[in-house]
Formats: sequence, structure tokens, C-alpha cells
Amino acid sequence: MWYDCFLENLSARYPKKGQLAEELMDLLCIEREAVYRRLRKDVVFHAFEVAKIASAWNISLDEIIDIDSGKITFQMQQLDYLDPQDKEKYLIQAVIDGLLRTKDFPDTEFMEVCNRLPRPLLAGYSYLNQFYLFRWVYQYTDNEEVIPFSQIIISDGKKELTRDYYRAIKQVPNTNFVFDHKLFDNLVRDIQYFQSIRLITDEEKDLIKKDLCALLDYLSEVASKGCYPETKNKVNLYVSQIGVDTNYSYFYSNESSLCFVHAFDKYEIYTQNSQMINSFISWMKLKRRTSVQISEVDEKSRIDFFEQQQQIVETL
Repeated sequence: MWYDCFLENLSARYPKKGQLAEELMDLLCIEREAVYRRLRKDVVFHAFEVAKIASAWNISLDEIIDIDSGKITFQMQQLDYLDPQDKEKYLIQAVIDGLLRTKDFPDTEFMEVCNRLPRPLLAGYSYLNQFYLFRWVYQYTDNEEVIPFSQIIISDGKKELTRDYYRAIKQVPNTNFVFDHKLFDNLVRDIQYFQSIRLITDEEKDLIKKDLCALLDYLSEVASKGCYPETKNKVNLYVSQIGVDTNYSYFYSNESSLCFVHAFDKYEIYTQNSQMINSFISWMKLKRRTSVQISEVDEKSRIDFFEQQQQIVETL
């Protein structure tokens, strides 16, 4: 029934019923008991309430009601990644909880094609993560004053969520990354540019460089073992021989499936449309045809690749 799907969508957004009730009270300007009656299905949300919720929370009613409108709706959830508010923290925590559940579904798969470091890897390195936040602030926020790297302050709450996400993503049973062949080259040039305009100091550059070297050492270990060393879950690494335009990914499990286009460095547009998800899976797997696998291949090829990347990083 479409109404059950609608309620499931609301619960997925705010898994804690108390938080969901608070958000609906504020949005619909109704009392708490009136909200709970609707969530218990003693009464149903009025049509105008459903429309208001769908509009405010970017919920596709076409997909919920299973109407074939001929359109595929993507949604975007904007987050303050520097200092997330409570509702944003609940959303990030819901993602983390969902990742932790994937260990119970051995067929779960995550794949990302990327021209910049993907969040599942970036999250484990504090200065690299700070650099991407700094670049995001520089390029996509409307601050009149340019904020240097040193003034990008990440709250303790955000740091904790980032650490939790980094651990949770490794619970996914099957992961594939396809890297643009110039990913590290482009990243080094970005760092050099911001250093040249005095927004990153020499000392800060060295800290970022140290993180980059540590990440390459970690990826080399992952490539050698073909898995995350912490969880032993399968990881395949590829390098695309042609350019990658942006980061895009899909997540597929028995519980839920989504595909993402990663936009504006830190935001994502996503859909649960089954047709688009199947297309994404097909497109991204075809990407392997123009890629070279660097995990669990002959040792010389793997060593050569990581030595080349280390040489690029050493130019910092």
C-alpha cells in the first residue's frame, strides 16, 4: 500500500520516532498526539499534509505510489559538513546505521567511480578531510572573506561522525573503486595552487602530504590483500585509462538500493528509482572495460602504480 511506503520513507529519514514526531509537528503545525495518530494509522495524513511533507523533504510521490510518469526524480539533501545541526546529525547517523546493517547481507555491493578521493577513503585522514572541506568552502559558499585552511574548524561532533562513518563503510561486504588515472596528480596541483596563494602554509601542506602518503600505503595494503585489512571484506581497485567527469556511485543491498551523483564536492543527488539503479550498475560495470585492475594482480604492476603515485605526492 502506498501509505505504508510513505510512512516507511518518513521513518527512514528520521529513524528515532521522537525526532520524526518533532519534525512533523514543526512542519505541519499540529500537536504531538495528532502526529502519533497519523503514524499509528489511526487517521491518515491529509492530502495537503502529504504534499507539504513531500515538498519539504524531497520525497517523490510518483515513486511511492508507483506511477510511471516517464521521469526519474533525483533528490539532494544539503548538509552543513562543518557543523551539522541536530537533524543533519540524525541523517548522517541513519546512513551509518544502515552501513552497519550490511554485514548481515553478504550480497551487498558498493561501487564508486571517481575523479577525486571518495568519501569512504577520505574520512580516515583528518588533514585530507579538512582540505576537501576547505576547498568546498572556497568554491561553493558565499562568504565574502576568503577563509584560509587554518580557519576550517571541524566540530567534535562532526569528527566523531566522520570516524564512525569510516569504520561503518568497511562493513560493506563488497566494494569497488575505479580511480581516474590523474586523481592524485590533480589533487597535488590543487594543493599547490592553494599554497601558492597563501591559503595553505608550508607546515599545513606537509601535514596534508603526510596523510596522502599514509593513504597510499593503506591502499597498497588493500590492493595486495584484496580486502579491507580491518574487516576482511572484499575490495577491488581499478584505474580508469580515460578521464572520469565526476564521482558517481551506487549502493545495492537486500534492504535498500540507491545511486548517487556526487556534486559540488560535498553534496550528492540520489534516487531509489529501480530503473536508474539498474542503469547505473550496468554503466559502472562497463567502466571496467577501460580500466586496469590494481588489486590482487601481479606484484610488479601493483608496486609500479603505487610508486608512481608516491612520486607525484613527493612533488609537494
